[in-house]
Amino acid sequence: MFEKITPEQAGISSKNVTKFIKLLETHGAKTHGFLFMRGDKIFAEGYWKPFHRDFCHRQYSQTKSFVGVAIGLLEEEGKLNLDDKIVDYFPEKIEGECQKYLQDQTIREMLMMKTVGSPSAWFVSGNPDRTHHYFNCKRVMRPSGSYWAYDSAGSQVLCALVEKLAGKPLLEYMKEKLFNEMGAFQTATVLKTPNGDSWGDSAMVCTLRDMAAFARIVMNYGVWNGKRLMNEKYLRDATSALVNNADGMRYSPYKYGYGYQIWRICGNGFAFVGMGDQLTMCYPEKDLIFTCNSCNQGEPSVRERMYIALEELFVNEIKDEPLAEDTAAEQELDELVAGLTLRSAKGLDDSPFRAELSGTEYVCEQNPMGIEKFSFNFEDKTKGVFRYKNAQGEKEIPFGVNHNEFGQFPQFGYSNEYGAVPTTDGFMYDDAVSVAWMGEKNLLLFVQIIDKYFGNMDARFAFKGDEVYATFQKAAEHFLNEYQGTLLGKKVK
Repeated sequence: MFEKITPEQAGISSKNVTKFIKLLETHGAKTHGFLFMRGDKIFAEGYWKPFHRDFCHRQYSQTKSFVGVAIGLLEEEGKLNLDDKIVDYFPEKIEGECQKYLQDQTIREMLMMKTVGSPSAWFVSGNPDRTHHYFNCKRVMRPSGSYWAYDSAGSQVLCALVEKLAGKPLLEYMKEKLFNEMGAFQTATVLKTPNGDSWGDSAMVCTLRDMAAFARIVMNYGVWNGKRLMNEKYLRDATSALVNNADGMRYSPYKYGYGYQIWRICGNGFAFVGMGDQLTMCYPEKDLIFTCNSCNQGEPSVRERMYIALEELFVNEIKDEPLAEDTAAEQELDELVAGLTLRSAKGLDDSPFRAELSGTEYVCEQNPMGIEKFSFNFEDKTKGVFRYKNAQGEKEIPFGVNHNEFGQFPQFGYSNEYGAVPTTDGFMYDDAVSVAWMGEKNLLLFVQIIDKYFGNMDARFAFKGDEVYATFQKAAEHFLNEYQGTLLGKKVK
């Protein structure tokens, strides 16, 4: 879909791309893939194994920006007006009298996230219809249009509006209007909410090249290969700072204003932003696009470093004309990209305690994880299996020492195609698991979920005499809940 050129041909040094990748690695980013584009040409692209160019990755809240664009397509068709009241489109979802401030809320206000405020979390609401939940959940509200605050549930209602007026799912509508002409999103999918609506605030699943194509048509304000596919004015408004979203006096490189489900960012750009650092940054003045997939849940500082580095290394450095080719720098970058592998736990090479620990069973006191017993079973100093028993029974997790072993996380019941709907067919998430010796008798177990759902869990074990103390913590949305807390255990004699 896109021609590839060298960074130097795009007006930037290969050394800057190398610096950027090394910065991510140094600061602990769990990056899965990245792509840089200038004009219609890719000048740098790479993936951390096992991820690859054709991998369809969950985009989380970048999905909101698709919904924002779809609303513009419906406006262009004359199917809605941005100043219409949202309640007028969903009378069948409202029980009794709707709360006053919600009656006044417009589509435009929802696009800008100047809403009355979010309802309680839908994962635990017990209501499979998120639109119904939005209109009927009793909560303290503020006057619509008065205040910017992130409202993910409101974005889902906008998705429901798209599907109601278009008469088809979000992705099908956008393929019909844009993506088929572009040759993009042909392998993409969108996960669903429990009632079958597209999960429009969180669950586009597509490739990085798809995201680059979406960024390109938005940054071209609706033009693809010289053909206008969408209204220019709407996209210019959508990508501008229509509302101030600053976080008080705290500086944030990605809170330079907000448009229609799109963020303004440092470097005079705009961005689509998803949880865990699914990011697409567009800099129209430089004709520059960057997009990446990651799972940095639990590590919020990585995102800010990334934005600032992009401004410093690319926006401020890129030239209008090609640079002289730098064969040595290009080769260094190529070798770096070729060797990228998913981040793992890192520690000592080995411990003299390994032989004593391997195969030893520990029985646990009652604990929040429901783990009754466990053992670490080392094949050698490079790999092994963590065995444990919890409420679901006996479990095994293969691991690598200071590297990842890939398999399936053995917990059953997690959601698959439908969010918050437990599976009953033995479905398990793909995972990457590593352990690291943090000291002679301290061991870290690190689990990364790398499926349609992304998240991570780490457990740190401290052994002394016949006893063990362990802490479990997770960073994941509505799963791995069984892996949080502390335990005490004793060696089985």
